[in-house]
Amino acid sequence: MQRIAITGATGYLASLVRLYNQDRFSFIPVSRGQVDYTHPDEVEHFFAQLNCDLVFHTAANATTAACESDPAGTDLVNRDSAIAIARACASTGKRMMFISTEQVFNGKDVPGPFGEDDEPCSVTRYGRQKAAVDAWMRDNLEDYVTIRLSWMFGLPLPRVKPSPGIVGNVLQALRTATPTHFTCNERRCMTYAQHLADEFGRICNLPSGLYHVASDNDLTTYEAARLVARRFGASEREVSQLILPDTERYADRFRDFRLDAGKARAAGLELGAFESDVERCLTDFGW
Repeated sequence: MQRIAITGATGYLASLVRLYNQDRFSFIPVSRGQVDYTHPDEVEHFFAQLNCDLVFHTAANATTAACESDPAGTDLVNRDSAIAIARACASTGKRMMFISTEQVFNGKDVPGPFGEDDEPCSVTRYGRQKAAVDAWMRDNLEDYVTIRLSWMFGLPLPRVKPSPGIVGNVLQALRTATPTHFTCNERRCMTYAQHLADEFGRICNLPSGLYHVASDNDLTTYEAARLVARRFGASEREVSQLILPDTERYADRFRDFRLDAGKARAAGLELGAFESDVERCLTDFGW
């Protein structure tokens, strides 16, 4: 059985992948108690000594505010330590699988979707950190998989707590009757995270390279939130009162950093569209 070291093991995506693939792989969870990502030299030594076949690196500080307020500290975690893990993998014959992000395109002034060959342009430190790792791996590794993900969503499972996503945010607004604003000036892919768990085995064996893993979407975030609310059974009155348009955020520059997942689909990964992803998610959870 293939041995996979997985960082950020208690995070949403790592937990989901482990839950649905525990009979196919031997996972080695790596916790922050074992390795300090603010010390890249120690990180490289740790992973060089680790007995595994593949390192699935999901650990990161993805909080935008933290990345902007502590650029040096988060550079160590998000950029330098990820590259240190990649160096360790290269020196010991392990495959590196790295989670990157749509945020590498959040500074583009032309509409998406963007492909793997499009040049990144990010206005956030987090996006630039991830883009730097993407580029280093492309230029220095022979055996790797970089996965750029969109905004992922899902609902809670035992020992699996989802990160904030469009479905969870809308459900929270409806359950608590809290009017919540969703931006009208943004269009991005939003993907049911179950795709990653379902396709994990195939992703592990993809030919070396960079892949966009995202479901198609043509809706703004506000339009998407209204669709989700209606699917939850909200009345038009509830939708109008609780799902509110935010016309000010990003009004100076409409954001469109959708990902083109054509390469991943051509490689055999099964991905959907936002509407069908929402339908599948709510059906899976009994809605």
